[in-house]
Amino acid sequence: MTKIRLDIENRADGARVATVTVDRPAKLNILDPAAIAALERAVAGLASDDALRVAVLRGAGGRAFIGGADIEAMSTLRPASARGFITQLHRACEAIRRLPVPVIARIEGFALGAGLEIAASCDLRIAADSAKFGMPEVKVGIPSVIEAALLPRLIGWGRARWLLYTGEIIGAEVAESWGLVERVVAPADLDAAVEACVAAILAAGPRAIRLQKSLVGQWEERGLDAAIERGIGAFAEAYATAEPAERMAAFLRARAARRPR
Repeated sequence: MTKIRLDIENRADGARVATVTVDRPAKLNILDPAAIAALERAVAGLASDDALRVAVLRGAGGRAFIGGADIEAMSTLRPASARGFITQLHRACEAIRRLPVPVIARIEGFALGAGLEIAASCDLRIAADSAKFGMPEVKVGIPSVIEAALLPRLIGWGRARWLLYTGEIIGAEVAESWGLVERVVAPADLDAAVEACVAAILAAGPRAIRLQKSLVGQWEERGLDAAIERGIGAFAEAYATAEPAERMAAFLRARAARRPR
């Protein structure tokens, strides 16, 4: 089971910095249903902390930020359960977007599918130069939905279509050139780069930062909620055919065959 860890650090002048860690490194920090719900609770619970100034979202280990949603869990969904599953994932993303302080995604390794949607939900993305990004859902028979609707706003419609239609995984250098991440550094420098960003936010006026995030959210969301609602419907509709079950079963068989015996 994937765990969600929450650590709070008290800084000077009573400022608080939260670190939320998705913790299942042996499985690329994939999100099972319980972890998705726990992530929403952890982030939503931070919203009432008036001393909170910034949050950092990261994955445990160096292999993945979040490698996606748990395909084993998704392989047994049906239209009604698919709607519930993807709605819960949206709520976790929405909790990140609604948090009244900036959220920085610290990205090392894979950020795929749900992982990239969660990264896109963050305010800023700082990545190791070894990081990999992709939206491979169509390869297992489902569309990329919910906060994938943020991607055209970040990288443009053509590049978003490229990721969504081809399922291609791109490297950090390409992601930076597309505007998907704000900064790329060597893995050894990743923590220092994140801390520099945290320090810059802490140096600003606390109320000004909260007001600025609220305003940016208003700029961003024109039409977004409708796009997400349509995406939830499309995700559920995908399970009206056998395609997801067949393609996910093939994926799981291939993965099992690669495991050492």
